[in-house]
Amino acid sequence: MQMRFRHSEAIWRDFPLLSAGAVAIQGKTSDRDVTRQSQRLLARADARLQGLSESELPEIQAWRRAFAQMGLKPTQYRCASEALLRRYRKDKALPHIHPLVDLCNAISVAYAIPVAVFDLDRVDGNLEVRYANGAEVYLAFSGATEHPAPGEVVFADAASQTHARRWTNRQSVLSAVRPDSVRALIVAEALHDDAVADVAALLDELQRVLTVVRAEPERVARLSSDQPAITTS
Repeated sequence: MQMRFRHSEAIWRDFPLLSAGAVAIQGKTSDRDVTRQSQRLLARADARLQGLSESELPEIQAWRRAFAQMGLKPTQYRCASEALLRRYRKDKALPHIHPLVDLCNAISVAYAIPVAVFDLDRVDGNLEVRYANGAEVYLAFSGATEHPAPGEVVFADAASQTHARRWTNRQSVLSAVRPDSVRALIVAEALHDDAVADVAALLDELQRVLTVVRAEPERVARLSSDQPAITTS
């Protein structure tokens, strides 16, 4: 079933420095070993964190400014890459969830850029990053059902299901990748000054490591206000 992913015009208008990339993939990836590739990516994070905290990285500072612009306290609600970097700096390890998710988390930490992975078979129709209207429903990993407030930036599908809250802060369990997942959409988003070049490098890296999990990239796209959408089969 064809699906379109995009950011709304209002998001591009309000966050003109946004650079995004998306990769749609096919193939079951739950039985792959990604240890070597993940360790290489985590080594890059180690090098970047030498003498620094994650909050000092320009990628993270840009997301903190965006969260403040959205009316959120940046130290209370953190973008996904900052949360992962904090965890990695403290534990020197990331949790093992699923090979595809583990790879994307390692890439997120290496580049300090939020990377989300959605099971497309659990997304109803098109998926859009937009301002919530108050009718959306979000299913937390705890099992709780939440309703984003009007104006919150969310990933929402055609059925008003919310697949991520507070933009890059928290994904929903609804479209989390599972052992039986075969279609996925990977989304990377950045707001810092070098975002265009860094997202392009991240997409190149992502396509290389996807060969490890034998996932076939169906579509790869760099998204901008001029080319805001990617369509998958």
